[in-house]
Amino acid sequence: MANLIVKLENCITIGFMNQDDRPENTFQPVLASVLGILFVSTASILIRFAQAEASSIVISAARLLIASLVLVPIALLRFRHEFSMLAKSEIFKACLSGLFLALHFALWISSLQFTSVASSVVLVTTTPLWVAILSPLILKESIRPSVIVGLVVSIIGGVIVGLGNSCEISGGNFVCQDALFSDEGMFGNLLALMGAWMAAGYMLMGRQLRKKLSTIPYTALVYGVAAVILLVVVIMRREPVFSYSPEIYGWLLALGILPQLLGHTLFNWSLKYVSAAYVSLSLLGEPIGTIILAFIFLEESPTLLEGAGAFLILIGIVIGSLGRARKVNAA
Repeated sequence: MANLIVKLENCITIGFMNQDDRPENTFQPVLASVLGILFVSTASILIRFAQAEASSIVISAARLLIASLVLVPIALLRFRHEFSMLAKSEIFKACLSGLFLALHFALWISSLQFTSVASSVVLVTTTPLWVAILSPLILKESIRPSVIVGLVVSIIGGVIVGLGNSCEISGGNFVCQDALFSDEGMFGNLLALMGAWMAAGYMLMGRQLRKKLSTIPYTALVYGVAAVILLVVVIMRREPVFSYSPEIYGWLLALGILPQLLGHTLFNWSLKYVSAAYVSLSLLGEPIGTIILAFIFLEESPTLLEGAGAFLILIGIVIGSLGRARKVNAA
C-alpha cells in the first residue's frame, strides 16, 4: 500500500514534487498552469454529464472527497512533520481556505440550475479581478502593469465567451435571451458572483499557506476540510448517494481526478512561485479548453462571439506571462 501511495504521489505532482524548495523560474510554473488549464477545462463537461442524476451539492462533495481520499493518506505518511510546524493561525487559514473552496463549488455548480451557462461564466470569470484588487491589501503583493492589462483583456474575453451562447448579433443589433434577466436568472447570477468571491478567498489564503506547506500537505488539508463541510451538508439534506447509475459514478470519479486532483493541485503548486493574481489569470484559460472539449464530446460548435472571446483570453494570458518572463530573466 505504501508503494502504491508513493506512485500516486509521483503521478499527481508530475515531476514537481521535489522542486518545492528550488528557486523560482519561468518555465515550470507556466507549464504547470497550462497543464492545470487542460485538466480544469474538463470540469464543465463532466458536471453536465453527472447532473443527469446527481444534485449540485453531491457533485461538489464527490469531487473533493475523491481527491481527498488520495491525498490525505500520502500527506499523513510522508508530510506529517509539516503539519506539526503549523501555528494555530495557519491552521485557521487552512480551514478558512477549505471553507472558501467548498462554498465556491457549491455556489457555482448550484448557479447552473437557475441561470444560463453564459451568465454563470460571465460572473465566475470575475474571480481574477477580485484577487487583483485584494492582493495588495491582504498579501501586500504589488501587481505588475502587464498582469493588470492581461487581466482586463482576459476578463473581457471571458464575458464575450459567456455571452456567446445566449446572445447574438442580429440585424446590426446585439440581442440576448430574456431568460438572462428573469428573477430566477438573477438569483443564479448572484450565486455565481458569490462563487467568484469564494474562489478569490481560496486563492488568497492559498498564496499565504503555500509559503509554509508543500503541495501535497496543503492540498490534502484544504481539500479535506472542504470535503468534510460538503459531506455534512449532503447528510443534513439527506441527498441520495447510492442510487445512481454506474455511468454517473464514473463521471464523478473523473471529476475528482482530472479537474480537482490534477488540475487544481497544479495551480496550488504554482502558488508558491507566482502571485495569486497570475495564477487566477491563468484560470481564465478554462473557457478555451471547455469550448474545445464541448466541440469534441458534445458536438457544440463555438459561435463567433465565443471564438472572439477565446482569442482575447489567450492574448490576455500571453500578455501576463510575457511580463512575468521579462521580470525573471532580468533578475
